[in-house]
Amino acid sequence: MLSKVLVANRGEIALRIIRACRELGIKTVAVYSTADRDSLHVQYADESICIGPPPSRDSYLSKANIIAATEMTDADAIHPGAGFLAEDAGFAEICEACGITFIGPRVKNIELMGNKAVARIEMNKAGVQLIPGSKPTRRNKRGVVETEDEALAIAEEVGYPVIIKAVGGGGGRGIRKAHNRVTLVKVYRTARAEAASAFGNDEVYVEKCIEPARHVEVQILGDEHGNIIHLGERDCSIQRNHQKLLEESPSAGISERLRSDICKEAVKVAKSIGYTSAGTVEFLVDANDKFYFMEMNTRIQVEHPITEIVTGLDLVKQQILIARGEKLPWEQKNIHFRGHSIECRINAEDPKNGFAPSPGRVTDYHVPGGPGVRVDSHVYSGYEVSPHYDSLVAKLITYGANRTEAIERMRRALDEYRIDGIHTTIPFHKQVLDDERFLSGQLFNNFLETFNT
Repeated sequence: MLSKVLVANRGEIALRIIRACRELGIKTVAVYSTADRDSLHVQYADESICIGPPPSRDSYLSKANIIAATEMTDADAIHPGAGFLAEDAGFAEICEACGITFIGPRVKNIELMGNKAVARIEMNKAGVQLIPGSKPTRRNKRGVVETEDEALAIAEEVGYPVIIKAVGGGGGRGIRKAHNRVTLVKVYRTARAEAASAFGNDEVYVEKCIEPARHVEVQILGDEHGNIIHLGERDCSIQRNHQKLLEESPSAGISERLRSDICKEAVKVAKSIGYTSAGTVEFLVDANDKFYFMEMNTRIQVEHPITEIVTGLDLVKQQILIARGEKLPWEQKNIHFRGHSIECRINAEDPKNGFAPSPGRVTDYHVPGGPGVRVDSHVYSGYEVSPHYDSLVAKLITYGANRTEAIERMRRALDEYRIDGIHTTIPFHKQVLDDERFLSGQLFNNFLETFNT
């Protein structure tokens, strides 16, 4: 049994974990940087402890500080949330060595899927369809691209455009597209430099760029007893610089047959590595409805609420129950889907100024309400949006009996949402919801290329 959980994250996801723990009768410890001293997760937790100055490397990414905080407060588990150390196999291994329960997948799961080049090799062994690109060779068994000449050779083989990706990438960083030989050399260098800076690892690999394509991901739950189920799919095609902006479940515009096939493939992926906890298997679906494995995220996703809405399940609570050794209480046949849900990520950014960050003090704050509306946020009137972290300030989620109703509720909720003092992406989301392509379900990863903000 878990008696006290240290929440090793910040913002709305930290609040979400604290609330789930409270419902389970588990005490919580909030860690915070000096920039987050007045954050809601600090106020709502049973205990709180400062772990360093604002820079992430000195606070939320400091393994030593977080482990020390865990030991000082006698917490017996750590929930890493989403981002920061959530997919750090080394951190999960440290927790295990210290006798601390890591609320997430096994270390081996993170190791296999955390390095995307290694994940491609594992999925190829499992018979999963991969995006054409880098392959292991006798000399380079890990499938990473070590020179510009190797990158050029792979690009010639699979055809332009191609994408250079960091093996430890995430959050849209360490990813660059190339349309020809000249740009490939340039972006290869840029991607490696960015990967080294962001992840401490400059290794990259090459994939064929599939456009237009839908970005479809499947939510997975697995327990320590070998049971694995899927909780349906989400469409995350509306993105900017590989950062998701709007998600919905179920995916609009794909057939029931394709939906079934993708979900079965996701379960196959999870079973092939003996996956535990919550995870997400991501696919690209091309214009001919052929789908390819892209990656697996071994953590809770920012967009998990829309899956909770259409299934009625609490995913964060399930993570905690799985971590304390409980079996999943359902089989696949017991999972039922209802209606439609949409999530808009409300970021502190100015869409009229190239989505430039807009930190600052929130002078007035009012959240929408009514049937089928949910807001996950850590913001309040007077809250100071920090320039030190990502710009997400809220997730606005709506539910409807069908997609049309979910869209209408989202329109109303966006009109009611008031965040004064900073710029946000609310006006952008209103435009998306009025776009004919969106309304008809024509969602592809190049959606924003012809979108006027």
